[in-house]
Formats: sequence, C-alpha cells, structure tokens
Amino acid sequence: MLTNSYLCTPKSINVNLLENIKYPEDLRRLSVDELPQVCQELREDIVQELSVNPGHLASSLGVAEITVALHYVYNTPEDRIVWDVGHQAYGHKILTGRREQFCTNRKLGGIRPFPSPLESEYDTFACGHASNSVSAALGMAVAAELEDKHDRHVVAVIGDGALSGGLAFEGLNNVSSSPNNLLIILNDNDMSIDRSVGGMQKYLLGLNTHRTYNAIKFKTTRWLHSKGLMNDDRKKGIQRLSNAIKSAIAHQQNIFDGMNIRYFGPFDGHNVKELVRILTAIKDMKGPKLLHLHTQKGHGYAPAEKDVTTWHAPGKFNPDTGERIVDEDPTKPQKYQDVFGHTLLELAKQNPKIVGVTPAMPSGCSMNIMMKEMPERTFDVGIAEGHAVTFSGGMAKDGLLPFCNIYSAFAQRAFDHIIHDVALLNLNVVFCFDRAGLVGEDGPTHHGAFDMAALRPVPNLTICSPMDEHELRRLMYTAQLPNKGPFVIRYPRGGGELQDWRCPFEEVKVGTGRKMKDGTDVAVLSIGPIGNNVTRAIAEIGDSMSVAHYDMRFLKPLDENILDEVGRKFKRIITVENGTRKGGLGSAVLEWMNDHGYSPKVQRLGLPDNFVEHGTVKELQHIVGIDEEGIIKAISQEPKANC
Repeated sequence: MLTNSYLCTPKSINVNLLENIKYPEDLRRLSVDELPQVCQELREDIVQELSVNPGHLASSLGVAEITVALHYVYNTPEDRIVWDVGHQAYGHKILTGRREQFCTNRKLGGIRPFPSPLESEYDTFACGHASNSVSAALGMAVAAELEDKHDRHVVAVIGDGALSGGLAFEGLNNVSSSPNNLLIILNDNDMSIDRSVGGMQKYLLGLNTHRTYNAIKFKTTRWLHSKGLMNDDRKKGIQRLSNAIKSAIAHQQNIFDGMNIRYFGPFDGHNVKELVRILTAIKDMKGPKLLHLHTQKGHGYAPAEKDVTTWHAPGKFNPDTGERIVDEDPTKPQKYQDVFGHTLLELAKQNPKIVGVTPAMPSGCSMNIMMKEMPERTFDVGIAEGHAVTFSGGMAKDGLLPFCNIYSAFAQRAFDHIIHDVALLNLNVVFCFDRAGLVGEDGPTHHGAFDMAALRPVPNLTICSPMDEHELRRLMYTAQLPNKGPFVIRYPRGGGELQDWRCPFEEVKVGTGRKMKDGTDVAVLSIGPIGNNVTRAIAEIGDSMSVAHYDMRFLKPLDENILDEVGRKFKRIITVENGTRKGGLGSAVLEWMNDHGYSPKVQRLGLPDNFVEHGTVKELQHIVGIDEEGIIKAISQEPKANC
C-alpha cells in the first residue's frame, strides 16, 4: 500500500499522449502511427523521473518499443507478460496504472522496485532475479490449457544476459517438450549490467536470418492458415522444411529451431510499428515461438547509449545535460566492494594461485580492478551463480585458490553447489558475499537476509563477517592461507567506517572474536559491520548502564572462550546481526548456551520472519530494530523471555 506522504511533482515534459494513458486499454485506442510518439514520451518520462529519484535507467529505455507493442497487441492483464528481471519494467509500470505514483518508486511505502503480483494484476510474477521468466511463463501457459483458458496468451521477455542462466536453459528444454503456445521474446542488447559474456552471447551475435526469408515465411504461414492447410502433421513437416531452408540461407544451424521452438528474427526492437505487425502475425500461431529482437540499452538518451554500464543505475543526474550528480566527498569511506577489489589484487600479486570468479558482476563487486591487471586470472561466467561455485570448486580441486564473489541474495541460487561441489570435498574456495544484509531500495528480492542461517549447518564451512575494512582485509588474507577450506566472508552494500582503510595483512585465528568493551550489566554480541551501530548505541547510553560488547567475527566456528565468559558472567545477552533472526548468530548463541548448561535471557535482534520491504538502509534498519535507537531500546528494557 502506498503512503500518502509522497506528492509527485508535475513534469514539465510534453506528454500529450502519455498523460491520457492510465491503463493499456487507453493505449489500444490509439492508432499504430501514434505509437512512436508514445515511446518517445515514455522515455522522456522515465529520464525526468529517474534524474531525481534514482533507479535502473538504461534497461527500461532499451525496451520502450517492446513494452508499448506488447500492451498494444495483447489483452493485458488477461494475457500474461512475464518480465525477466524488473530492471526493464519501468515503462510497463507507467502504462499499467502507476504513472502518478512513479515518483515513489523504490521509496519506503512507495511502489516496489521490481514488478510483483502483490502490487498489480499486470505484474504476473516475481522478477528480481534473472533467468526465471521462461519457466514461470511456461507454467502459466500450461495452466491456461489445463483450465480451458485457450484464448489466454503468455509472453516471456528475457534478455540475452539472463539467457546465460542455467534456469533459462532448463526452461527452454521443457518448452520444447511440453504442449504449449508460449511466446519468448529475446531482448538481445549484448548486455546484462556489464557486457554479456559466453558462448550464447557469441552465438546470438552471429545468428541472423535473411529479411527476404522472414517476409516469405510470414506470408506463407498466414496463407496456409487462411486456407486451413496447417494441421499438426503438415505443420511439423513444413517446420522441418522451413528449418532446413533457413539453415541453408543463414549458413548455420539455429539452436531454437533445433529444440522445436519456432524462431523469428532477428528484428529491430526499436521499430514499434514493425513490432506490432510481427506480434499480430504470430500471436495466434500454435506451439512455442521465440522472437529475437535487437535493442540498444539506454536507447534514445545519448549519455546512456555511450556508457551503458554506468547508466544502468546512474544515480541522480541533470536530464538536459546528462551530467551525473556524484558525491565526491574525499572524507567519505570507501565502499566495501572497492576495498575487496583492491585487496584481492594485492593478494593476487603475492599469491599466484589466486583467481577471481564473478557471475556477471565484475564492476558491481569491483573484481574489475583485478580483471584490468590480470585478465587471464579473472573469470566473468555470466548470470550463472551455480556454475560460478562449481567452476570454482573444479579449479580448487586442482590447486588454484578461487575468490568467488557473489551478491548474497544471488548466492541463494547456488546453495546446493556450495554444499555438494565445495563443502563436501573441503575445497579451498573463498566465497565473498557482497550486499549481505539489508541493501535498501532494491527491496526483498535483493536483501542478503539468509546466507548465515542457510549455510551455518553445512559442515566444513568457515563463516565470518568483518566489522570494518581493516577486518575485511585481514579476513581475506587469512582465507587465502594454506588449507583453510571453504571460507565465507560476508559484507554489506555501500560505504564502510574508515577513511584510512589500508592496513598491513595479518592472520586472524579462525573462530576468534574480540572484546570491544567490558561491562557488567548486559553483554551485546554482534557480527559484522552492524557492530558499529552497537558501538555508537553503547556510547550514547553512557554511564547509565555497564554494557559489554563482543565482536564475534565468526559465526562458524563460534568463539567458545567468549561464549563461556559471557555465559558465566551475564544473565542478559543481546545478539545483533544484519540477517534473519531465525537460524543466525542469535540462534547459534542460544544453542551453545543450552548445550553447555547456561541459561541467560537471550534477546535476538535481526531481520524478522517476513520479507522486509524497500527503502533506504537507514529506514529499514530502524523498522527492524537494528539501528542505534533499536539497540538502545533493547539494552535499556528488560526482555520478557527468550525471543
């Protein structure tokens, strides 16, 4: 539900057509000749709004024509459009009843950062993580058939970057073998956030079909349908002949045709009138289909066209000049990801066995720092987290030392691979989980809430989190020492604590924490950078209470010396973690105390047993009670019982 505290400022741009489109039925009243203007106005609307309310810009600009054409041709929301990753769906939101609220996008209480059926009936499925559209859309297409909704059309929109994900291939495999009428639109812009990589990307670059062939095929197919000559048996034979002709013309085999998915394209994804014609022509064709469209990420806004990686999510900017409004405060601490990137390069120069692995996030996780100097020792494997883990395991098995950097929320997709392909064999792989804990405006699909609780039961893993940048460097150095086994280091999105983040490397004894402050009334046990909130909270409490603070540093193995000291000395313990309360540090402390005969009152602060909404990190920490105010409240109030 949207809050009433946001008032959207009227936009000064010329939106003669867009201002009269509240829902797709309004769009369908326009003539095809008016659609290019709608696309232009849609782009201007997105640019103006995102210049003051930052979000994912370039992706949505690149699919303006696809978005307009889909809602023009298909009867949404009865027909289903399944977006793969919501980066590209801002135009979709604007055309489906949310233009007046679009200024609240990604703000606390505002519209969600990614499409969600919990917000709108036009949002058909969750789409914060890549590569799920084909599988979800196939499920909807099969459901339509089984529920006798034969007039319902289902469309999956997937990018070439997302197509590199294993789930997309699994979906395609099932599409080819299940009776369905699914349409897959391949939005091919040669990009994910960074440049797309891998064999599929190279294949798509070379995949082409002659325009004459496409024109003949459309006309022939429509004529056969009009004469009633396209029954199932004839269709299969004609399709086999069509594929053979196409291969001869294109001088290559088509993987989609080979999977019995009818392939059309590639076409210009920025010609909206042509898109309407094509979609109308193939709309009612039976069987699975793939429409291959070439687009340009950031299309229609020159600064975004020139530097698509930066303009994927550029922050605030001047919409007229394209000048980004960047905070260049020299006193501001480095981002944890940048400390990771520089430290990894330092370590790699010292240790020739170190290699870097990232699933499509070299600039997002700052592995591009090492990639620039040591390209032969860094690997961007595309949107393929499970493969990134097992690939790292294979290298570790034969003597290398991979640092595998994955965003915490995306590492969820590699859970089995971590267990089966790394932990089981006790391989020396260092997992660096960026964006751990609350990430802010990207919301519940991106919060790194579950990594500690999910991985804590797994044998052979070491799991730790640094309280500051010096600790991050020390833990990275420790992890690359011989025979450490699989080593998980988690750290949050954004800036750290220290201006002078460089420090000498020194080993941290695995399973040891630190006493940050002595006390007698209550002990606070924290893990990771959230401990800095604890430090500030205790300082604010002052002398009114005697509060001890321990930085546990390791979730697994726990520092049993600290726990024994705390169990003997304190009747009250508060645990603080930037992760789910259930199964994390607090649960581990409760288990240890019970197993060793201690019975203090333990109050656990962390993320609740529900998905936390979107907002700034500061706002969300306040809501869940792990900001300074929440920690002070917990320390100052006697808990009712173990919780």
